[in-house]
Amino acid sequence: MDMPPILSGIRRQMETLSDRQRVISQNIANSETPGFKARTVEDADFSDLVGSSAGISIARPQVQLTAGMKGLGAIQPAGAGIVLDKDISETKPDGNNVTLEDQLLKLGQTQADFTAMTNLYRKQLNMLKTAVGKGG
Repeated sequence: MDMPPILSGIRRQMETLSDRQRVISQNIANSETPGFKARTVEDADFSDLVGSSAGISIARPQVQLTAGMKGLGAIQPAGAGIVLDKDISETKPDGNNVTLEDQLLKLGQTQADFTAMTNLYRKQLNMLKTAVGKGG
């Protein structure tokens, strides 16, 4: 049985937020690595859930991981692309642009978004249970 589109969308957003949290932790771990550039995970694409009858396809730009990036432990998450973070506040003289304060703010926002998705998922499941007569 297929998952309802709303639950599929919530699941996909939770996976994207999980990937984003992992990338933020990699940014924090490399905050002192010379030349390291902060990265983020692009937002999930939900156009397939809208149901376009025109068959329009939107291409997403993605950063291909180099051997050096992979050597630093970077991995390509499934379903979302890692892109260079454009929301940075400063660049250090060694070329590193990771600011711990910025990363911690993004980590907090990611956690809040994940909590909201968890609550929405729980409420949707309770509504489905009520609709089939197994909840209350």
